[in-house]
Amino acid sequence: MIVFIKDMVSKRCILIVKQEVERLGLICKSVELGRLETESSISGENWLMLKSALLTYGLEVIENRKVILVERIKNAVTELVHGSECKAKSNFSDYLSLKLNLDYTYLANVFSELEGKTIERHIINTRIEKAKELLLYDTLSLSEISWKLGYSSVAHLSTQFKKIAGITPSHFKQINSITGGQNMCEL
Repeated sequence: MIVFIKDMVSKRCILIVKQEVERLGLICKSVELGRLETESSISGENWLMLKSALLTYGLEVIENRKVILVERIKNAVTELVHGSECKAKSNFSDYLSLKLNLDYTYLANVFSELEGKTIERHIINTRIEKAKELLLYDTLSLSEISWKLGYSSVAHLSTQFKKIAGITPSHFKQINSITGGQNMCEL
């Protein structure tokens, strides 16, 4: 049985889902961002217990097809941006079409309908969040971060960063060094 799960964004979420499935005595075939596959169907009582257990971790079982598609889009973007180098796959529309085996126009329309923003805006937000994370680690230069996230230049990254975060990447980094990273998630 395949189950789609909303708000799975990390390896920790994958571990939580595996743990809860095993706790219910079910056999897990695979778990990846947004998706669980069990060897057999999940009975009524186990289904309710699984949904309830996942909710305690902020995860939600999705049953609406369009909502499932939007989560699959979000997970594909997260995998790409948080994966190795997204420079090699900088054409996000082609990447999403191939990954989800659907026409990009359809994906974009469903995403906008349900999220109230474009896929492009979601991609930019995800890339800027990753840039913030990399700036907090303070191990890469802004040029390296720009390249790693597939930006054409540091100026392009800086412009988008300021538009989303309200401050430049350099200022963000400077604030981090003063505050020690506290409350940086609010920017």
